[in-house]
Amino acid sequence: MKFVDEATIRVQAGNGGHGCLSFRREKYVERGGPDGGDGGHGGSVYLVADTGLNTLADFRMSRKFRAQSGEAGAGRNKTGRSGTDLDIHVPCGTVVNDVDTGELICDLAEDGQRQMVAEGGKGGLGNTRFKSSVNRAPRKTTNGTPGEARHLSLELKVLADVGLLGLPNAGKSTLISAMSHARPRIADYPFTTLHPNLGVVRVGSLQSFVMADIPGLIEGASSGAGLGIQFLKHLQRTRLLLHLVDVAPLDESINAADSVRVIATELQNFSADLADKPRWLVINKIDLVPADELEQLRSALLEELNWDGPVFSVSAATGEGTEQLGRSIMQFLERGRDDEKLDEPCEP
Repeated sequence: MKFVDEATIRVQAGNGGHGCLSFRREKYVERGGPDGGDGGHGGSVYLVADTGLNTLADFRMSRKFRAQSGEAGAGRNKTGRSGTDLDIHVPCGTVVNDVDTGELICDLAEDGQRQMVAEGGKGGLGNTRFKSSVNRAPRKTTNGTPGEARHLSLELKVLADVGLLGLPNAGKSTLISAMSHARPRIADYPFTTLHPNLGVVRVGSLQSFVMADIPGLIEGASSGAGLGIQFLKHLQRTRLLLHLVDVAPLDESINAADSVRVIATELQNFSADLADKPRWLVINKIDLVPADELEQLRSALLEELNWDGPVFSVSAATGEGTEQLGRSIMQFLERGRDDEKLDEPCEP
């Protein structure tokens, strides 16, 4: 199965135009000297980060990109026209690697960031370039050099402040749709979400943050099981993880505490840095549990997990508790930004 967060493409820069072999030919001008012009340079290929794109889905159909080649030189010392550079727009957060060498080429994290990935060929020299005092009629030219060709791997890591994680059908898509204007696919069966969805959560008139709905994880995800390791990568850029746990699962044999431990283990196996990120527990689907049982379930869950971090109880379906959750997230993110500003060195 192909996922829209990874793609491989081939890029080919334009070739340089050949130099021209030509001599001046005019009436009453004998033995006109060389006037062959140089060839034009080939166009280069650039990747450009674009906030208007969210996925790499477009590259599933178009995989080959070629810049324009330079034109050959002409007589009367006319230089050939250079090829036009080719800009390929990719989502912000795209990491680019060379498939053949494994080299990390760039990490396009900021809107408008532009990186050359294949350089155009140089134009060849016309015979005018080889004229000298001892060689008045040179017949030497050079050909343009071929443009650089590369096989590139594109890997999109979602740029979001907050990432949702949990087992399939935990209610992540419903939560992001309740808190933002995102409209992911929602259904009552596992693996409804096949690629990350982004939603902007507005807390106040000038306060907002980006939330990412990551496809559900299962045991062994860090080794590629289920939807696999691809989507754990999306969580690496987030500043806060919301761990959703379903207190009313469709499969009654699923233990809430065990489901939390499974995901925590996968995070640790994938990356210690990811496991160390701030993680809040969000108890979801409280509308399906009687009020007198909810507090008992909550207390038992926290005791079994020995959880000492923030805990929130919400109903993504009805919106209960989501407003408080959004305000708390905003406060956490703002405190983090203030701390970063304090850590910045003062300019002399």
